[in-house]
Amino acid sequence: MTQALFVHAAKDLRLGDIPTATPGPGEVRIAMRRGGICGSDLHYFNHGGFGAIRLREPMVLGHEVSGEVVELGEGVTGLAPGDLVAVSPSRPCWTCAECKRGLPNHCLNMRFYGSAMPFPHIQGAFRDSLIADASQCVVANGLTPAQAATAEPLAVALHAVCRAGDLLGRRVLVTGCGPIGVLVILAARRAGAAEIIATDIAPAGLAMAQTVGADVVLNTAEAPDALTPYTTGKGTLDVLFECSGAQPALVAGIATLRPRGQVIQLGLSGDMSLPMMQITAKELAIKGSFRFHEAFPLAVRMMQQGLIDVAPLLTHSFALADFAEAFATANDRTRAMKVQLVFGA
Repeated sequence: MTQALFVHAAKDLRLGDIPTATPGPGEVRIAMRRGGICGSDLHYFNHGGFGAIRLREPMVLGHEVSGEVVELGEGVTGLAPGDLVAVSPSRPCWTCAECKRGLPNHCLNMRFYGSAMPFPHIQGAFRDSLIADASQCVVANGLTPAQAATAEPLAVALHAVCRAGDLLGRRVLVTGCGPIGVLVILAARRAGAAEIIATDIAPAGLAMAQTVGADVVLNTAEAPDALTPYTTGKGTLDVLFECSGAQPALVAGIATLRPRGQVIQLGLSGDMSLPMMQITAKELAIKGSFRFHEAFPLAVRMMQQGLIDVAPLLTHSFALADFAEAFATANDRTRAMKVQLVFGA
């Protein structure tokens, strides 16, 4: 049997056993090593879901994971027992209309680890052993398991930066300095942003943003008008990466954008009201950024090549048996940035 971490309802996490399977053709069995607790995991834990999406059965959490290959199914090539792999949680069907349009992140039949969107729910990867498609596995040798497990959130950030287009020499604003916001700062700098301003209401997040290279950090709880200097004329900044999902952050950020600037919206927290007069008069472009696909192997490669260093984000780790303390820590933004579970400890 394999031990896994299930969420049954809000504030109800339990370890449970599931059968240990054998890999079929094109599959591999992985001994899991690390799993990062992300915002969606916390939503399921704190609220039993988010928005209209609710838990309707117990579900294994987790989609930011890495592990070691221990067994190959028939026909698997390019992987070997002992390889450290980052496991992509994205499993598009490749046959629906969106997949055929080249948009697998919008797959109509997506099987994304730890998702209650469909029913039966898609079970997640917080478990000691996982059977995965070989195509999901990106060899991450040379990284630590902790680094490899950040490939998923880094891929989210890289996809967002790709949505923005050319950032060379651009002035960039990042609102929300949780893990995604901080990774966007790293990705935007690597893409050539000339100046990066970061805002948040939590000092710890702003300190991390400064650590990874933000040029200016602004606490908008302590100084609600901190962005006013960037609103002169018709605005002075080129791109807003909105990572908080908070309407005040979005509205304040839009005011800083110069004509034909861009809003890249990553934060998900429900519908928001927009200042349409500003958007229209300044001819702003608003783009959503949702998940990733081809950015996942790129994330692994950039970490392996030393182009992006995620180590500062990895603030806490806990054995799977200590899941309650791990989730309590992840809920505390004053202490934690990225909390990971350790499997096989």
